[in-house]
Amino acid sequence: MVGVDYECQDGVARLHLNRPERLNAVNTALTEQLVSAFDQARDARVIVLAGRGRAFCAGHDLKEPLPVESALDTRRRLERIQDVTRRIRSFPGIVIAAVHGYALGAGCEFALGCDLIIADETAQFGFPEVGVGLSVTGGISALLPKLVGLPRAKEMLLLGDRISAAEAAALGLINRVVSAGQHEDTAWELATRIAGRPAVAASLAKRVLDLGLDATLDQALANEVEHAILTTTSGENEAPRKEFGHG
Repeated sequence: MVGVDYECQDGVARLHLNRPERLNAVNTALTEQLVSAFDQARDARVIVLAGRGRAFCAGHDLKEPLPVESALDTRRRLERIQDVTRRIRSFPGIVIAAVHGYALGAGCEFALGCDLIIADETAQFGFPEVGVGLSVTGGISALLPKLVGLPRAKEMLLLGDRISAAEAAALGLINRVVSAGQHEDTAWELATRIAGRPAVAASLAKRVLDLGLDATLDQALANEVEHAILTTTSGENEAPRKEFGHG
């Protein structure tokens, strides 16, 4: 599958974002392929989500031209990106993010939506959306404050500073930091351990925790679409996008 690689072995599916020349930045095609890959993996016990090349995912591809679309088209595009979060959260098994390099914007949203996050020491997490005149869209308005607290969540979104793997672990944002290049091996080891546990018990362990966490996630997703539409149509993101794209 161009853009997303899929393989499954012994109940563990491995999904690789595969746009290494663009640091696995998200575009419409990648979104569609990632949603399809999660659908393909629906019978797996555990999914490991990782990225090819030098990064997990650098966020939305700001070097692609802005689409010419109606407000309804924008809503559909944003809600389709949110379908990645919905697939992760609704998957009955466990989803493990194996992160290296950049996990920014949508990439950070994908990672934080997962059940477990293993990051190597090169990983950097962050939300640059406000700085380029955009808005978060992956359920982060519900998930992030519950992970790091409201004051730190606001700081992360408003300032957009990148957080190292060590800082992310100290904040409780991720589960483990491993040596450079060991993120996938560690994630695979955990995945095989979990796949060997009773399936119903593992699924319910995830569900009982998420029921409390996700009480307002659907509303958060809906609110994010409204905000993202406003930022998309405001026109104030054009100059920051061009500056970011030249970086």
